Amino acid sequence: MEKRMLRWCFENGLRLYFILRIICSSCCLLCFVKAQSRIPTETVQLWASEFGGELNSIVTKYSGSLLLQKKYKDVEPFIRIEEVDGVELVMQFGEKMKEMLGRKVEAVKRLVDAAEEADLYHKYDMNFEFDYYNSVLINERDENGNYVELGNEFILEVNEHFNNLPVNTSLSNIQVPTNVYNKDPDILNGAYWSEALNAVFSENFMKDPTLTWQYFGSSTGFFRLYPGIKWMPDGNGVISFDCRNRGWYIQAATSPKDIIILFDISGSMKGLRMTIAKHTINTILDTLGENDFVNIIAYSDYIHYVEPCFEGTLVQADRDNREHFKLLVDKLNAKGTGVVTKALIEAFRVLNKFNETGQGSLCNQAIMLITDGAVEDYESVFEQYNWPDCKVRVFTYLIGREVTFAEYVKWIACNNKGYYTHISTLADVQENVMEYLHVLSRPMVISHDHDIIWTEAYMDNASNELFQSAAHSLLLMTTVAMPVFSRKNETRAHGILLGVVGTDVPLKELLKLAPRYKLGVHGYAFLNTNNGYILAHPDLRPLYKDGKKIKPKPNYNSVDISEVEWEDTDEVLRTAMVNGETGSFAMNVKVPVDDGKRVLFLTNDYFYTHIDDTPFSLCIVLTRGHGESLFIGNISVEEGLHDIDQPDLTLANEWIYCVTDIDPDHRKLSQKEAVIRYLTGQEPDLECDEELLQEVLFDAVVTAPIEAYWTAIAMNISENNEDGIEMAFLGTRAGLMRSYPFIGKEKSSNKKFFTTQDKHSIFTMDHFPLWYRRAAEHPPGHFVYSIAFEEDMGKKNRSKMITASTAVSVTVSKRMAIAAAVGVQINLSLMRQKFWMATQQSNDTDCSNIEGTCPISCDDDALNCFLIDNNGFILISKKEEETGKFLGEVDGSVMTQLLNMGLFTEVKLYDYQAMCKGATNHHSGSQPMLSPFHTILAALKWFLSNLFIFFVEFNFCGLWNGESLVNAKTVFHFGHKHRKVEAFQPCNTEYPAFVYDHTIKEANGFIECGDCQKWP
Repeated sequence: MEKRMLRWCFENGLRLYFILRIICSSCCLLCFVKAQSRIPTETVQLWASEFGGELNSIVTKYSGSLLLQKKYKDVEPFIRIEEVDGVELVMQFGEKMKEMLGRKVEAVKRLVDAAEEADLYHKYDMNFEFDYYNSVLINERDENGNYVELGNEFILEVNEHFNNLPVNTSLSNIQVPTNVYNKDPDILNGAYWSEALNAVFSENFMKDPTLTWQYFGSSTGFFRLYPGIKWMPDGNGVISFDCRNRGWYIQAATSPKDIIILFDISGSMKGLRMTIAKHTINTILDTLGENDFVNIIAYSDYIHYVEPCFEGTLVQADRDNREHFKLLVDKLNAKGTGVVTKALIEAFRVLNKFNETGQGSLCNQAIMLITDGAVEDYESVFEQYNWPDCKVRVFTYLIGREVTFAEYVKWIACNNKGYYTHISTLADVQENVMEYLHVLSRPMVISHDHDIIWTEAYMDNASNELFQSAAHSLLLMTTVAMPVFSRKNETRAHGILLGVVGTDVPLKELLKLAPRYKLGVHGYAFLNTNNGYILAHPDLRPLYKDGKKIKPKPNYNSVDISEVEWEDTDEVLRTAMVNGETGSFAMNVKVPVDDGKRVLFLTNDYFYTHIDDTPFSLCIVLTRGHGESLFIGNISVEEGLHDIDQPDLTLANEWIYCVTDIDPDHRKLSQKEAVIRYLTGQEPDLECDEELLQEVLFDAVVTAPIEAYWTAIAMNISENNEDGIEMAFLGTRAGLMRSYPFIGKEKSSNKKFFTTQDKHSIFTMDHFPLWYRRAAEHPPGHFVYSIAFEEDMGKKNRSKMITASTAVSVTVSKRMAIAAAVGVQINLSLMRQKFWMATQQSNDTDCSNIEGTCPISCDDDALNCFLIDNNGFILISKKEEETGKFLGEVDGSVMTQLLNMGLFTEVKLYDYQAMCKGATNHHSGSQPMLSPFHTILAALKWFLSNLFIFFVEFNFCGLWNGESLVNAKTVFHFGHKHRKVEAFQPCNTEYPAFVYDHTIKEANGFIECGDCQKWP
């Protein structure tokens, strides 16, 4: 008996696919299936055609796509399409960013001048008394209702510019760590003279209202923050934040440095000494940044590098390497006799080699000696390798309470321009380690080199404590900082560092200067540092979800360009941007969307330039074809104003049509309200993007008729809404959105759609809506379908909605541009009903030559039918719980057959920012993928998966009963499964996506598997 797989692609512009599968799980059903085991090809084709035609008719009707396409067609004679000049655009954006960042630098310079001037005229007094505003104690009262000491009344008001936090924009206040006495004479004197910064803080904010937090971190430990804010201690009542530990402070206080840490692991270092020594090393590592280079050598009877791979060299002190060193140091044990001579010689040899070859920081060099004593002064070693110039400073840390050998340890530091410190307890570590920073800063202080430093992207721990549940978008920032020196004549020769001043620059404020509407549907802008790390990128994912908690990833600020733009395998783009070049580069890319479930194939042009006077480079990315074409249509304000002021119309609130965050009176305005006020003359002082306003006015006029169309449709919908359309919507290239609900909001199956709760469905700073992006890659009139999941009460529920969308284009002089996308949301249950009705043989079917049940239907128990989208995800299945799943998870053998027939193609994608449970800690971003053990496991997994498919295809599945087969046949896993352990760790993952070959309209095949028969 002939048996075949049947598979049909719905025509009429649809991108849906019909798969028929016959399954029998018992002998009784087997007999039933055999009664009509050959379903005619014409029957399946008819089912696909009828359902596809009806569905296409419904979505076309309710979306109004034909009307919208006609309206844009009608205005083609009045528009022009221009090609985007990527080089000119990136230079323009880069110049704006330079100006914006330059204003931040000028603000910081004013703070430096004011701080040094105030200190110059202040006379230090050991008995000085001064009541400053302590940020923890302000507004606190005792049991008698009186303000506590240092806690006077401090007026706080909620301010939208500062993330809706209660602040005081007239005054700053001071935070002091718990381990620092808040009335220490150093604190009181510094708090007093730094009051002079209040006037400058306010003046800076008046001159540049885009400024956020401004601050002064004192070398004595206090932190003056503007605007003033109430600082909350942690659950234990502790304020752990110490400004001197922050990257911006350390980088500004010292120049880049090459450091080798010599760690004494001889037998005398056992117990508490070993614990203190390891903590000391970890603290030193925490003072290093990506501009520094480091290595660690352990010594006892012999020397060995804690990381053998780094032998004889120094490595960049980025977070990955620092954390790797910490793990290795933690595993070291004390044994043997301490012989430091060889360790010192090796350290000098490596540092001298680095200096001679022009590698490393090309600035400070130092050796950190961590030991419990020295039995000699090692003068011969220093004579040979370091004297008389002492180019390498030697800092010594004597560990433990015993000071018998302190004399030699101190001599070593003092005769090599270093610093000696004695650490006897864990509590001593922090303050003593920080001393080396003051020593390294002295040459810079004496010469008064006020170097400007910019940090990598970071999410400040202080910000986390302050902001708590505030929006995470403001937390990712960079800081510009400068050191503050004492200018007093009597202390100038000593090189006294007073502290560091700085201001934060939220990275989203920088990206606002690269307007989203100028970059096309798939375009974007990103920034990187001169070390190759991403500063801002739409695909940078700094946060991850651990249970119900949202946490920063450990390595979020050390994501390399090559880990985001991973198709650049030859690192052409990375090299050019790190070198600060200006130019362009083209690349074919695979872009994961919808959380990696789908993939877009694009050809992107990259245009890049260096931002002068900063360590940053800017790149804008434009997609070939429609992504590099913009159309311009002229319309009068009078014509457009009426159509934009409609309740069904909204604007992308993350886009900047008008600047609303400068004037406090404007901060509560939505972008739509600001645009209307500006156009009507109510707010003529608003700064608005005239080009974008012209686009949005034009789109408002062209799309206005759709509202009346949708209204007319709604009036004719029956009470039961039998077609299942719940909502129609559209979006244009100008960020304009319209929507029309065909049912009451309370009945809506997806209340998050088209709201800020579903970022994928709206225009954001980073991307166009997903339904828009996918539609843009298909011909206008061809609808693309998708189904999403919603999270409810922590449990994953199947979505009840299917989204369908199609693109709307304009063509002028054979140039095409995407003008808009339009779509509908369809109730899944009603769509299922139509599917089951369409997929059945009619009652007048000729059953004369057929034994058994006739006519037959997809709704029959013996027949399983699937409706899948062009990425292999199930839209309709007999089992509702399978809706939204990848077909390969439900039936791996059928998906394998579709791949073998060429109907689908597997695409390999990579995620270098993944978080995995049970991942091995590593110092290299690529280690998990290069590990031989990992490769063996991957190969074994592949072999077992394919072995099982072999069993399925060659009819070995009769070895299992029906239920076992259902569970065993899943050989495709979308996503990544990892062994469950306590914590997530950064990892790299490779995962598949599947794409339908649209050149194939239909195909058929057959799988026989014991009691099951499958026709894909």
